[in-house]
Amino acid sequence: MPYTPGSDVAGVVAHVGNNVTSFKKGDRVFTTGTITGGYAEYTVAAGNTVFPLPEKLNFKQGAAISVPYFTAHRALITKARGRPGEVVLIHGASGGVGIAACQLARAYGFKVFGTAGTDEGLNIVLQSGAHKAFNHRDKDYIEKIQEAAGGDGVNIILEMLANVNLSNDMKILSVGGRVIVIGCRGNIEINPRETMAKETVITGVSLLVHMANKEDWKETGAALIGGMEAGWLNPLIGPEYPLEKTVQAHEDIIQGTGATGKMVLVP
Repeated sequence: MPYTPGSDVAGVVAHVGNNVTSFKKGDRVFTTGTITGGYAEYTVAAGNTVFPLPEKLNFKQGAAISVPYFTAHRALITKARGRPGEVVLIHGASGGVGIAACQLARAYGFKVFGTAGTDEGLNIVLQSGAHKAFNHRDKDYIEKIQEAAGGDGVNIILEMLANVNLSNDMKILSVGGRVIVIGCRGNIEINPRETMAKETVITGVSLLVHMANKEDWKETGAALIGGMEAGWLNPLIGPEYPLEKTVQAHEDIIQGTGATGKMVLVP
């Protein structure tokens, strides 16, 4: 202590260090990590964690880029090694990472399925680029996904709640299918034999590992900046809270049953 939480911010550069050449005072930027914490009016960030923010995106959208889009790209492209034409299922597709994954997958030529738990969420999933959306509260939604995927099954599953879905995920994967675990809130029992018949793979994703590989991080950043320039990277903002309501924001996200867009704090 004292400790200021928060990593993803967007705003205008107030000052630059002596060795910083990529940015200047007044530039619009977003960060993928801060040194002094993002829940503040000002923050300090290392130069390699700062990226330009195009005029077409506002600062709220800029603050919603880092974790969602860097996670989605690492999961789908780096770890799953996804290829255009493959079927990808995104669980929890109406949340920040889910929306990012839908937009990314559609732009890269995948057949995109997404799940959500409300009519509003299902509409968001479709608007974000999914070809089909499924309500995970329906008892037969797994069967509906299997039918939509056809006989070969789902090639890639981006899993936001592995402790609930992983066992079912294994049943709908294709031969050589991959489950990428992005979120988990507990334990689950699975039968490892289900990985054998179709040689499927379960892989976890960690942004901390991603950030440690600077070349990998730089490559993802370049891909996402290209998405901003092309227009497909378009963060959807959900609930907004002023800084003095930070405690309420944390309580809401912990107690909430689902997400629709990226929660942001505003000055």
